[in-house]
Amino acid sequence: MTQLAIHNPATGAAITQVDADDAASVATKAAAARAAQPAWAARPMAERVACIQRFRAALVAETDTLAAVTTSETGKPIRQARNEINGLLPRIDFFLEQAAPTTSTETVFQDDAMTEQIQHIPLGVVANISAWNYPWFVGGNVFIPALLTGNAVLYKPSEYAVLTGQAIARLMHAAGVPKDVFILVVGAGDVGAALQSQDIDGVFFTGSHATGAKIAQAVGPRLVKLQLELGGKDPTYVCEDADPKAAAESLADGAMYNTGQGCCSVERIYVHEKVYDQFLAAFVDTVRGFKVGDPTADDTYIGAITRKPQLAVLEAQVNDARAKGARVMCGGTRLAGPGNGFAPTVIADANHTMEVMREESFGPIVGIQKVSGDAEAVRLMNDTRYGLTAGAYTPDEARARSVLSQVHAGTVYWNCCDRLSPRLPWSGVGDSGIGLTMSTYGIQTFTRPKAWHLRKA
Repeated sequence: MTQLAIHNPATGAAITQVDADDAASVATKAAAARAAQPAWAARPMAERVACIQRFRAALVAETDTLAAVTTSETGKPIRQARNEINGLLPRIDFFLEQAAPTTSTETVFQDDAMTEQIQHIPLGVVANISAWNYPWFVGGNVFIPALLTGNAVLYKPSEYAVLTGQAIARLMHAAGVPKDVFILVVGAGDVGAALQSQDIDGVFFTGSHATGAKIAQAVGPRLVKLQLELGGKDPTYVCEDADPKAAAESLADGAMYNTGQGCCSVERIYVHEKVYDQFLAAFVDTVRGFKVGDPTADDTYIGAITRKPQLAVLEAQVNDARAKGARVMCGGTRLAGPGNGFAPTVIADANHTMEVMREESFGPIVGIQKVSGDAEAVRLMNDTRYGLTAGAYTPDEARARSVLSQVHAGTVYWNCCDRLSPRLPWSGVGDSGIGLTMSTYGIQTFTRPKAWHLRKA
């Protein structure tokens, strides 16, 4: 095995080195998962539920330690790391509550002669290639329902969240999930490619559109279950009847939380011309109030950029916008120091000739554009190849429904942003991906329906 170096993105310091998989070890792990899966699926649902309940209890008991690990390797502010772990708990509770009723055999028709039923059987062996920005959320949306429904999971965390992945595997095994049913796979893109080529029944990936497209090309001919949770260029429209200060405070958090490194972070804002100046002033004031610095400090709001190459992307978007006439109201530069810091950045007077309004930023940067009304806002919100989330701020629910019903997005928000609910499906359109997680549909996605036609003799 080769060694994978883990660095702290906030300081640049080396943390440790871990053993990485290669093609041979990935094949061995996939074979072990295949052999172990039938016995796991044969265990009563109550036993699988009990394992996940113990995993949940361990999260509660070790929250502070687990959060510190995530912060060390991703640069996520420590309070936000704790929030992520605590936020996973209600998702786990939903899966625990709904797994049995959602996957129990359904009788859909019955008369004196014929019974028709739908049985939900596990896919089998699932490859879960996860993300670094929300490693607990993104992974948990997949491996929790996958395990509950009787699948074995080959879990590959991002190479930027390996230590968190190791912690997840440790807690799963301690909770009673067999080691060959939840198997950690460690490495970068080459290891992910090796994983895709194994004897598996589903690939569940979260990450960039570019990588997702490569996975689709590789896995497509094999006709296995493929689910891709990809990027976003998430827009919000602030109507003239909205409270500009309240909207600004909400959207500043939606844009900058987790240092803007979220697929559903607000990345472009359209503001009605009648409240544009008021909104912009309140938004800039709010962003300037966010504390930037050491992610281990409890009051830090803006931490580090996890992937160093992203700093160049953010710089390029700022320079492009400035060259095309935008005003950089604050930020716009890397932060001094050894780590991957970028100042929270607000770009005013943006337009769709600028990269900041078209390409995913994935950092603490947002473009704001003035619009004349609802029709222009809808046209611009739809002027994208992505379709993950979109929002509208207005006290008028009917108006919000009218606007958002015209926007191509898997999730829409009225007077809120950047939130997920375990009760609602998480999906995208266009380059934001295919398939879904969460909700009862996100449980059934790990099963294959089997149709039963039963005629009495």
